[in-house]
Amino acid sequence: MFSQIFDAIEEWMRELLTGMITSNLDTMFTDVNQKTGEIATQVGQTPQGWNANIFSMIQTLSENVIVPIAGLVITYVLCYELISMVTEKNNMHDVDTSMFFKWVFKAFVAVYLVTSLWRCSIWRSTLFPARRG
Repeated sequence: MFSQIFDAIEEWMRELLTGMITSNLDTMFTDVNQKTGEIATQVGQTPQGWNANIFSMIQTLSENVIVPIAGLVITYVLCYELISMVTEKNNMHDVDTSMFFKWVFKAFVAVYLVTSLWRCSIWRSTLFPARRG
């Protein structure tokens, strides 16, 4: 008689705990899926869509501060390299024209990279736009 009562109490406790755990897990999975959806929409935004004011401020800083400083550094490096190249070849007595072509190519690449700095730093929004839907 007592074993039947204990078995009934055990079964009732087992069903109660199983129901509570199942309910908790269902709620947890629903919350996790909802938060994942919210995060996906926030991560999928373009910089302009996320905060247009901060985006424009960073773009202005890049164009008005960083690019001129980088231009000055590149100018110094290219001038130093040209002077070193000319003096290394005994003041233009032993000159190969290919060294000037290399120098012009290096200068072109450096200037192109500096002027493309903003596009390179925002590559994600231009190359991989966010999916909507």
